[in-house]
Amino acid sequence: MSRITRKFIELRKKGGKAFIPYIMTGHPTLQRTGELIRLLEDSGADIIELGVPFSDPLADGPTIQKAAQTALQQGITLRSVIAFVAELRKTTQVPVILMTYYNPVFKYGEERFARDASAAGVDGIIVPDLPPDEAGALISYCRKAGIDTIFLLAPTSTEDRIKKVVQAARGFIYYVSITGITGANLSMDASIGSHIADIKEKCSTPVAVGFGISNPAEAATVAQFADGVIVGSAIVRQAESSDADISRYLLSLRNAVK
Repeated sequence: MSRITRKFIELRKKGGKAFIPYIMTGHPTLQRTGELIRLLEDSGADIIELGVPFSDPLADGPTIQKAAQTALQQGITLRSVIAFVAELRKTTQVPVILMTYYNPVFKYGEERFARDASAAGVDGIIVPDLPPDEAGALISYCRKAGIDTIFLLAPTSTEDRIKKVVQAARGFIYYVSITGITGANLSMDASIGSHIADIKEKCSTPVAVGFGISNPAEAATVAQFADGVIVGSAIVRQAESSDADISRYLLSLRNAVK
């Protein structure tokens, strides 16, 4: 059982929901990323998403694109992110997910990636440009290595796509609250709750919602029908703020999710 699954089971027993913040590895510096992870954990993060910088991040909006460029300029690669996680594991056992694109994984080698990431202590992977029906090899390698493969669904997902994701996903299913890029303004309608309920009827895998969530009110709304709430761009924008300001913001999100 992965750390991610254990965390959701623990939260379910308490009647809680997962707070899942995202930050870009190497933004604004690798040292600062380490400091931010400590802030995230101290502020009640249940699972942490670490972005892997890529030159063509199709699913990301301008905030995360800019953060990725900053990281790339410092030489941050998939290999260095894996090494960074290995260092993290000396001081924390918080579940860590890598959010990357397929090109870096392909260049690294799928089997080698799964082996090295697992050895470093990576718990899950999200590859937004790799649909489950094209991810057979990576799914297989990750399952052997004990890494959860997390796939995305959206309001526009067909029944066929839902079925494929339900079969392929481990850890949780990432439900994209809007059709578009990260950081876009959240605009939910009543159908999102029914979509998520429909997905949950088809599987026991938790469903976490992300894209566009930036304040406690939005986080609280999403937590009413999701198992977890993902906040990315809004946190990335605060990476260079003071620790006190970031902590207040993170605690407000954590309390809203609870």
